Amino acid sequence: MAKVIDLNCDMGESYGRWTLGADEAIMPFISSANVACGYHGGDPHVMRKTVELALRHGVAIGAHPGLPDLMGFGRRALDVSPAELRDYFCYQTGALRGFCRVAGTDLQHVKPHGILYAMAEKEEAIAQAIGEAAREAGERMILFTLANTRYDRHCRKMGLRVAGEGFADRAYNVDGTLVSRKLPGSLITDPARAAEQAVMIAHGRVRTLDGVEIEVDVQTICCHGDTPGAERIVRAVREGLEAAGIQVRPLRDWLP
Repeated sequence: MAKVIDLNCDMGESYGRWTLGADEAIMPFISSANVACGYHGGDPHVMRKTVELALRHGVAIGAHPGLPDLMGFGRRALDVSPAELRDYFCYQTGALRGFCRVAGTDLQHVKPHGILYAMAEKEEAIAQAIGEAAREAGERMILFTLANTRYDRHCRKMGLRVAGEGFADRAYNVDGTLVSRKLPGSLITDPARAAEQAVMIAHGRVRTLDGVEIEVDVQTICCHGDTPGAERIVRAVREGLEAAGIQVRPLRDWLP
């Protein structure tokens, strides 16, 4: 039986007169789109346009809620309570779901944005709040987690429908977390190297920044839409996966 993987990318992060990413060039090569919901990026007009673009290419749609921090693009830790975080998720996911329903579709997944992965890894109460917010969004809602981390294990213990995520364009630490963007080598911008890492991740392993191979249990692989040359990276990753005999399909089609 052929190996199956989901390929996701952060989309719809432009807002107002500010444009980020190459959504129209990237969308044909992914199977799931994480759509910004207005807090770290995106606005109502961009959300509607991104939903319509995803549907034209048969791409599954997920909410990409972030902290209320446009200036810092949701990548700065804020002092928020678990209750506040649940409400932030409910507000943002509900807004995107409205645009999905107008277009005749619904959300496949929820993926926390930016610093929230790191916050969930450090604080169990944050992981719990994210899990509760995903449950509130729907019984069959898929929640993205960073594969093989405490955050991932906690949400699985909650009985949630979880998809462990790996990253083609980010470097890894030996504990399975991502290397801080503040450190050199944290971003992988070479398309061939990103494709190689994606294929390796799909087969359950990744090489860390220190050159150590670790195991990962991944159902979806991410390429960031704001990585320099993202359109070339995403295309190379898609082509590399398929050349390795790995099918790229939305999670809704195969995830238990």
